[in-house]
Amino acid sequence: MREDIWKFAGVLLIALVIGILTHHVLLLLLLGTGLCLLHQQRNLYRLRRWLQNREKHRPPDARGLLAEVCREIDYRFEHHQSRKQTLSTYLKRFQEAASALPDGTIVLGEAGEIEWANDAARRYLGVRWPQDARQRIANLIRHPQLPSLLEAHSGATQALEIPSPVHPDMRLSLFTVPYGSTQRLFIARDVTKLYRLNRMRSDFIANASHELRTPLTVINGYLETLEEDQGQWPEASRSSFTQMRRQTERMRNLINDLLLLSALEHDEAVPSPELVRVPEMLSAIYMEANALSGAREHIFYLEADPKLWIMGNYNELYSAFSNLVINAVQYTPGKGIIRIRWYADNEGAHMHVSDTGIGIPESHRLRITERFYRVDKGRSRESGGTGLGLAIVKHVLARHNASLHIESTPGKGSTFRCDFPPATIAQGDAQPGLSSSA
Repeated sequence: MREDIWKFAGVLLIALVIGILTHHVLLLLLLGTGLCLLHQQRNLYRLRRWLQNREKHRPPDARGLLAEVCREIDYRFEHHQSRKQTLSTYLKRFQEAASALPDGTIVLGEAGEIEWANDAARRYLGVRWPQDARQRIANLIRHPQLPSLLEAHSGATQALEIPSPVHPDMRLSLFTVPYGSTQRLFIARDVTKLYRLNRMRSDFIANASHELRTPLTVINGYLETLEEDQGQWPEASRSSFTQMRRQTERMRNLINDLLLLSALEHDEAVPSPELVRVPEMLSAIYMEANALSGAREHIFYLEADPKLWIMGNYNELYSAFSNLVINAVQYTPGKGIIRIRWYADNEGAHMHVSDTGIGIPESHRLRITERFYRVDKGRSRESGGTGLGLAIVKHVLARHNASLHIESTPGKGSTFRCDFPPATIAQGDAQPGLSSSA
């Protein structure tokens, strides 16, 4: 900078001396200033040409500030090249590692467009790289639940299980993982073996339950006949018959639940949805729960939007909703409060069952919907439960694209909420209000 000032001052001094000698001071000063500006303009032009193509052109041969700018540019360029090489190495290693993964891996942009995919993605999903670059993943993989998976929040850990678009016999589990600031990893995992094992287990349970139903019906028939003649039997034998009848009834309920659960697991969605008048259904369940409460005198509240209906399967939804209400009756002490609500908002339709019962410890909440899982095994057996009720609820809701949310505080009660998407809602004709209490 100082060198440039001295150079400019020297030019002006020479111009001034010549101007005094020739009696044209102003003209020579302007001419000297113009020459300095032209020299700087020439150097800036050479600098721009050098920046545009460093291989063909040399940097301007100048001193002072421009020379320092050229040196700084050289330093920044070398630093940039080194950083670029490092990032390129990291990217290459990532691509090599991702390509070696057994799972199909796709890097998605903010709008769900494909930015990179490995070889397994081609084998599992038919996504080819780079031919399908910038294509939206939802345009290549057609499934009704895929948009909800892609729109899930970054903290969500849900997965979607679908048949492979390339190999129908292959079963894939799809899920997304946050990656970078706006990107996501879309991962497809082959779960065919696990799916077949679960299918074999489900088929075995269904076949075994079906085979047990016939002999159990015969045994129950004989017990009913013997019970009719119980007056001829000693007092000790009468209690034995009563106990046998109670246990056969419990086994019959267990077999029915197993058969229903197996049927639900075999189909992913309701084959032919129909209009379900949920308020009328809840009114019937409310009456059953009131009768089941009996001497315990629970306090029931039912609040249902009479115009709010949904598309689905009546029997499946009845089983799911009644399981939730009956559980509330069984695990709520006498004179406890049980509330049933059916309402809609911007997020869809909701069936809400809350109680003031014993509650569920947090350590059990994640597994409560597993088949045969019991929080209190002794209490569940005494109440006659099969341990399959919430498993049935979960499968019924999954078939209706709905979800189950559980909130509970031990000793204070539980809340079970079934959330149905807006697409399932069908507004019905106005019916008499179904809000009641007992």
